[in-house]
Amino acid sequence: MKRIACIGECMIELFEDAGTGPATMRRTYGGDTLNSAVYLARELADGQARVHYVTVLGDDPYSAEMLEGWAAEGIDNSLTERLPGALPGLYMIRVDERGERDFLYWRDRAAARKLLATDGAEGTLAALAGFDWIYFSGITLAILSAEGREKLMDLCRIVRGKGGQVAFDSNFRSRLWPDREAAKKAIGQAWRHASVALPTFEDEEELFGDDNAGATVLRLRDAGCGEIVVKRGADPCIVASNGEISEMAAESVFQVIDSTAAGDSFNAAYIAARVSGRPPGEAAGAGHALAARVIGQRGAIIPR
Repeated sequence: MKRIACIGECMIELFEDAGTGPATMRRTYGGDTLNSAVYLARELADGQARVHYVTVLGDDPYSAEMLEGWAAEGIDNSLTERLPGALPGLYMIRVDERGERDFLYWRDRAAARKLLATDGAEGTLAALAGFDWIYFSGITLAILSAEGREKLMDLCRIVRGKGGQVAFDSNFRSRLWPDREAAKKAIGQAWRHASVALPTFEDEEELFGDDNAGATVLRLRDAGCGEIVVKRGADPCIVASNGEISEMAAESVFQVIDSTAAGDSFNAAYIAARVSGRPPGEAAGAGHALAARVIGQRGAIIPR
């Protein structure tokens, strides 16, 4: 059985229910890598792989609720630590009439800020060194300390050295970084350690100044990524692997209700298909299909 680790932060999610006024909120949880972990666990056949989520939570009731929810999805929580007195972060989603979302965050003191910096971090890293797939994002990097980022890069080197895969999505969010240069340095370093690149073009354009998706492919290939999928929203994604470049058209969507987790779900379905042995082009098609279902409903994690 393959072992897959998604590393990052999960937060309490508050969502304004449309048409009921600002005082009515729906509470759930989400976070880019957690969203991918949930969809990965759903997409993979029973017994094919084990999905782990790696983060740090508090000892509060909401953290306990998260763990129970993840376990119900088939996610292994054995590498998630809990810190006494700590709390998870919180964010609110506001969605406009076109389905585009805006986020408001309360996360500066979140327990996940201690990721890879706790007393148990070395044991976690030792366990992860034997995994088949490691997946993380630019948001993961943003919440880590400088020391934590170096530990994560060391882990990537070890996993790739053993023949494992390291998947990365830059998922650039400027508000999480002190400045653009810090983000560019950290994300650029991550690209040099990734074997599977899953960026969104707009993020790479904003941070690295790429003129088009082709330029993104060339830059990431030069960084050492052997398999690259550049997501472009409703436009076809660009798939580059084994020296070949192709396009995969996105699924038609009647109405975008909420674009939250579109990229997260794409990444999950893509990785699940690759773990199942499907080629990159088919995996990209699976990513588009799942993303189309997700953006047709509200919230980061849609019902089964």
